[in-house]
Amino acid sequence: MSTSFIYHCLGLVGYRYVKADYKDSKMIITVQKNPYKVCCPDCESTNFIRRGKITRTFKTLPIGKKPILIKVDIQRIQCLDCGCLKQEKLNFSDPKKTYTRAFERYVLNLVKLMTIQDVAIHLGISWNTVKEIQKKFLQKHFSKPNLKKLTIIAIDEISIGKGHNYLTIVLDLITGAVVFIGDGKKADSLIPFWKRLKRAGAKIDAVAIDMAPAYIDAVTTNLPNTTIVFDHFHIIKYFNDKLSELRRKIYAETDNLFHQKLLKGTRWLLLKNPENLRETKNEKQHLQQALQINQPLAAAYYLKEDLRLLWSQNNKDDAENHLLNWITKALASGVSMLKKFAKTLAAHRSGILAFYDFKISTAPLEGTNNKIKTMKRQAYGYRDKQFLKLKIFALHKTKYALIG
Repeated sequence: MSTSFIYHCLGLVGYRYVKADYKDSKMIITVQKNPYKVCCPDCESTNFIRRGKITRTFKTLPIGKKPILIKVDIQRIQCLDCGCLKQEKLNFSDPKKTYTRAFERYVLNLVKLMTIQDVAIHLGISWNTVKEIQKKFLQKHFSKPNLKKLTIIAIDEISIGKGHNYLTIVLDLITGAVVFIGDGKKADSLIPFWKRLKRAGAKIDAVAIDMAPAYIDAVTTNLPNTTIVFDHFHIIKYFNDKLSELRRKIYAETDNLFHQKLLKGTRWLLLKNPENLRETKNEKQHLQQALQINQPLAAAYYLKEDLRLLWSQNNKDDAENHLLNWITKALASGVSMLKKFAKTLAAHRSGILAFYDFKISTAPLEGTNNKIKTMKRQAYGYRDKQFLKLKIFALHKTKYALIG
């Protein structure tokens, strides 16, 4: 082994190889700093007095499966120019760490492909050490996202545990990066975001949200000149929930056993798009029979299909006419659920039609939420919420690949 090896392979600059020992299945490489490289850690003066030394051992890159340790004497220096009394600087490790920077980089490369536990077992270190290295890296690069260039965002919440444990996520729809994470799902969770946004001087053109009153109030109060776009996927989901409630109500009120039999099992058929109904299982025939025996259910189902067409019109004027016609038909149906839903759409008409000004939705944020859930399942949950938030901030840099 040579000085060239520890320079090129282990990243030790300004040190020379002394010897190598083998102990407890480990290789211990003793190195020594070149005398002309020693200087004051503050002013870099070479006018100093040596005040003893301390021997330290650092974990570095393994060779194959063989753990490698670096053993070095660290000089204590009293500078005659600036008067400081400190240990000399290490250029290959942080002062309070027991591993080299090359080892840190190796760990960070491994955690992109393996779980923290797998990396810890592979390198023979503790789980906490791997987490500490990754958390330090995430804090440095992702803890304070830049908000200055934000123009189009989406806001939604995600459940991160049992009970009412939520996080509010703000996503940059241009880059796909999470730019803010708030605790809870109320409007108060966004207060720190509004403050940071104001300090950054960002100009938000549009924001995609659902029709939750808390989000509407928060956005209109803090971003009065920003266009609100109500997410069409949430609107369809909201209608589907009401459609399921209507089906259950009709089933509970009917005394006809034949009608009950037809209605039973139609929940998912009602929610499916017509093109997804399976001919092989007679799903289309079953649904048609159920709709024929109940006029309110049929009206709600066909209006659901008509509502889906709202977001595929040629322009905003056509979309507005389509929406007004839909509201008129829903109000004339005589079905209580449809009348209430029509009034809801009428009250939020501007935000629904704003889709034709900014064709955005919270769909990318839903995709990010699915990534977060996958990440949580792979890790069997996170006890450290701050670490979870840092992982979410870095999620847009994560690459998923099929292995097999």
